[in-house]
Amino acid sequence: MKRMGVHGTPAAAIVWCLLLAAAIEIFTCFLRFGLHLEAGRDTGFLCAVTCGLRIHHAYVGLAVIVLGLLFARGPVLQWSVIVGAALVISDLVHHFLVLWPLTGRPEFQLFYPP
Repeated sequence: MKRMGVHGTPAAAIVWCLLLAAAIEIFTCFLRFGLHLEAGRDTGFLCAVTCGLRIHHAYVGLAVIVLGLLFARGPVLQWSVIVGAALVISDLVHHFLVLWPLTGRPEFQLFYPP
């Protein structure tokens, strides 16, 4: 069976991806609900930095995967796929399993509300 970097088999890579996705989601929920950051009211600092564009985890994850596939080799490529997939998974979990049941909408807007 093909080995996946220093962490063993592809199954181990999947486990790492899921663990990382869970950690990212816990951190995201803490920032959103533990610090009471609302999408438009208290995240103005993000709006100013990104020119009003909402940058979701999934977009960053897809960019990490694509950049890894284009430029990286060996363990860096493997970790870019693991980290990128974890970001995508955590974003999907956040929107569909956290926000949608709590707020009634998955909040996929591309721009912050005014």
